[in-house]
Amino acid sequence: MRGSRRRASYGADDERFDVGRARDLEKEDLDLQSPSLDSDDEAYSPANSSRETSGSHQPMLGSRQPERRMKSFYFYRIPNRTVRWLCLALMASIILFILSLIRMSYVSSRQLDAQHLKDKPPPPAPWESFNFLERYFGGIQTLVPRDENIPEYPRDPEASPIGVVNASVNARAILPSTPFSPYPDYNSSAYQLEYGRVSECFLDPQETLRVPKLYTYTGVPRGQPDPVMGSYQTVGIMDTVCFERYGRLGPYGFGYSLRRGGIGAGLVGEREGADNVWSVDQEVDYTNVQWGQAQRTCGAKNSHRFKAIPSSQGDDFRDMPVGRSDGLGIAGLVEPTADEVSGNSTTPEANKKLLPRTAVVLRTWWDFQYTKEDILYLRSLIAELSLASGGEYSLHFLIHVKDDNLPIWADPDTYNRALEDALPKEFRGMATLWSERQMGLIYGGLAESYYRDLPVHGVYRSTYMPIQYFAYKHPEYDYFWNWEMDVRYTGHWYHLFDSLRKWAQAQPRKGLWERNARFYIPDVHGSWEDFKQMVRVQSEIGTQSSNNLWASKKPSQGQGAPAESKIELPVWGPLAPEDVYQPENDPVPPTSYEKDKYTWGVGEEADLITLNPMFDPDETPWILAEDVTGYNTTEKFPPRRTAVITASRLSKKLLTTMHKEVALQRHTMFSEMWPASCALHHGLKAVYVPHPVFIDRNWPTKYLASVMNGGKNGASGGSRTSVFGDSRQHNFRGTTWYYNAGFSGNLWRRWLGYRVDNDGGEEEELAGEGRMCLPGVLLHPVKSVELVIEGVRAEKG
Repeated sequence: MRGSRRRASYGADDERFDVGRARDLEKEDLDLQSPSLDSDDEAYSPANSSRETSGSHQPMLGSRQPERRMKSFYFYRIPNRTVRWLCLALMASIILFILSLIRMSYVSSRQLDAQHLKDKPPPPAPWESFNFLERYFGGIQTLVPRDENIPEYPRDPEASPIGVVNASVNARAILPSTPFSPYPDYNSSAYQLEYGRVSECFLDPQETLRVPKLYTYTGVPRGQPDPVMGSYQTVGIMDTVCFERYGRLGPYGFGYSLRRGGIGAGLVGEREGADNVWSVDQEVDYTNVQWGQAQRTCGAKNSHRFKAIPSSQGDDFRDMPVGRSDGLGIAGLVEPTADEVSGNSTTPEANKKLLPRTAVVLRTWWDFQYTKEDILYLRSLIAELSLASGGEYSLHFLIHVKDDNLPIWADPDTYNRALEDALPKEFRGMATLWSERQMGLIYGGLAESYYRDLPVHGVYRSTYMPIQYFAYKHPEYDYFWNWEMDVRYTGHWYHLFDSLRKWAQAQPRKGLWERNARFYIPDVHGSWEDFKQMVRVQSEIGTQSSNNLWASKKPSQGQGAPAESKIELPVWGPLAPEDVYQPENDPVPPTSYEKDKYTWGVGEEADLITLNPMFDPDETPWILAEDVTGYNTTEKFPPRRTAVITASRLSKKLLTTMHKEVALQRHTMFSEMWPASCALHHGLKAVYVPHPVFIDRNWPTKYLASVMNGGKNGASGGSRTSVFGDSRQHNFRGTTWYYNAGFSGNLWRRWLGYRVDNDGGEEEELAGEGRMCLPGVLLHPVKSVELVIEGVRAEKG
């Protein structure tokens, strides 16, 4: 009771406590925590509350209950102005996106069109529309005398159509082939009276294997084309006979089996008359032939025909002599022994003319893979140039060791092992090794420009460095043929080399450099005398050609500047830059250019013989024209001349001059530019020999002349329109002599009896005119010819 009263008294006496307000706050709080009346969940019931058991808590006067405040929830309303700007920005973005898509579509379309045009091959060259010539592949059953042959090309426009001529070709029985010998009559009294006797050379030490002879057929297949550039008659090469594969290569193992000492190729197919090759001279068994020994013995037996062998230069950096160099060393040719001489006197005969010695230096490398066809090529070179001539030529292999870290200069066993591994067994003892590091030691001090990312001592930029040093080490030779492994000749090697030498020797120096710069095309230029006079007129007066517009007025001169003269100053004597090495023995013209009657130089051996024109690379698109090392080029480049393809003959004098220029003056140029430029600087005699070059299509000859001689004043170089350049050298693809010629390899394979581009081959020869027969044709390049080898070598024992 006390407690109840105390609680009631407490409630009545405390005026600060508002019971009704407290109840309302509590209820409000309860309402906020209770579920919403609008909710679908279970409704809140007052009966569940202990405070709602009766209605006594309601005020008696029924006062108005305060309103319950409901808590509202809603997002912030963005102003209309902001909404309008956002909509505008969105619409602008969509429009920009659409425009971007349209632009990208347009750009992509243009790029596709440009890529299509870029990937589209350029239009074919004009010569690709010319018809192929067919009568190169005529057979021995249609032979006619040369003077009766009507060539398929070049042809007189008024002559009968080619089809009529070809229709008249009828096969007939062939006459037997006959031996071919281009050598002087060594046994004649006239020859021996002038040059002395010649001792016969053999293939074996027992002197039982004679050097075999080549066989030829008289005439040519009817309709066979003539050369379009160069001339047989001009150079003095015989064209009244033709060579087929058995008469040309049969003496060296082609056409009989491995069992009998051959190479096992050419055993089947069209062989009519082939056995006549071995009717007199039996098949040679090449199993045990050692060409190096045979060549040395031949040179020893005939040493009386040549000058005495001088001592070679000492190998100082390997021998390390004490004191000054004494010149002692091993010469390429050695004095003969009693066994090698075999009773023949080697003393030079009194009052006899002594012949010069010539080395044929064959460039190869240490891992070259020699095919059976390569073996035939090498055998023919040694037999025809060296053995059958009584030692007038000596063949050497100059082998490039590409591994500079191989210790060939420090260890004799390593040197000998590399030497033996680099050549087939039958050619061992004929080679010399060299390396690029060796050239860097010998010719040190050259400015290294890494032109086209290649070193200056590398074989590509400085092919002649090892030849220069080889000549320096072998002073017994007067001339050096720089020769390559991918050259072939359908004729006789001695006949070719001797004809080239004699023609070059007969050329006068007057106008020589100007003639050297042009292709000789007989169907356009006429005789050689007509060509000489045409070159003189072109050089002295000039030509009214679009190729010479640059010479009449340079763009920088302006309209009022006087025109430059088109006249070229002739090359007469040395044409050297100021900083070139000038020895005292450089030749000097005996008279002025005007007074000379084409006599200076006649009968003088050429210091350089090339087989392509020596053109002026200045202003041409030839990409190697500026590969010049050691010269002062601040104002201009030195005078230069270039002969594409390094196959050439160089004199000891020229190679010695080149050697001193590089070693002492630090001068050199790109390989194909260096010999001709050095000869130009020092006034040495250089001759381009216009040997016969054939072409595979029916070119209009005047158009051909305008392409090949499209440079300055009718020359092949000296202008941006020169044929020597990456964009124009495709014109040589159909020829038989150029670094990228395609017809050369095809013609050689067809001549061997193989199918090329689904033409030729055994079936066509048997069903048609027989096997091909060609005059002497010089071919380059001919690579990777694989002969069909049949049969096996008999087992020993």
